[in-house]
Amino acid sequence: MSRPCGPILVVDDDDALLRCVSVLFEEDGFVVLTARTGEQALALARRASLGAAVVDICLPGLSGYEVCRVLKEEKGVLPVIFISGERTESFDRVGGLLIGADDYLVKPFAPDELLARLRALVRRSPPQENHGLTRREAEVLRCLSEGLGSSAIGERLVISPKTVGTHIEHIYEKLGVHSRAQAVAAAYGHGLLTPS
Repeated sequence: MSRPCGPILVVDDDDALLRCVSVLFEEDGFVVLTARTGEQALALARRASLGAAVVDICLPGLSGYEVCRVLKEEKGVLPVIFISGERTESFDRVGGLLIGADDYLVKPFAPDELLARLRALVRRSPPQENHGLTRREAEVLRCLSEGLGSSAIGERLVISPKTVGTHIEHIYEKLGVHSRAQAVAAAYGHGLLTPS
């Protein structure tokens, strides 16, 4: 039975572990997205309304710490579980929790323990009511509702018109629409915008 939350993002550069964890979660009814690098993880996260993330700390490129920091900044209350086979000391775990992780498991771990911890975090997390929109995307959506064009939005938010365009594409994808008018109508319909 499908779980009532968004996909679970699993990030690890160990293919065997990535497969095992994915199968574990999928057999329990979760939808799973996988990434081998921090950059891939953030690209996936920006296009989906995630339910939680399980992130290895030692990744090629961006570290798991940086991935967690960005996820928390952009997704807010998204539950994040750190897993690590290299950073196993007490101060590593404390540091990971201080950075923003909600839980921390040392490899090798028991699959049923990881699954139980994920279930608990997902159960305690408030439902995402913003359809996965980042703070910046919500700001762009508000500007669209005011009838501003890409250049004017860029000036107001101090970003380039090209960046505005990228945010608009993500808004369309997340709301399942194809035009500015549809995006604004959907936003009012879902309570993402309220009349001034």
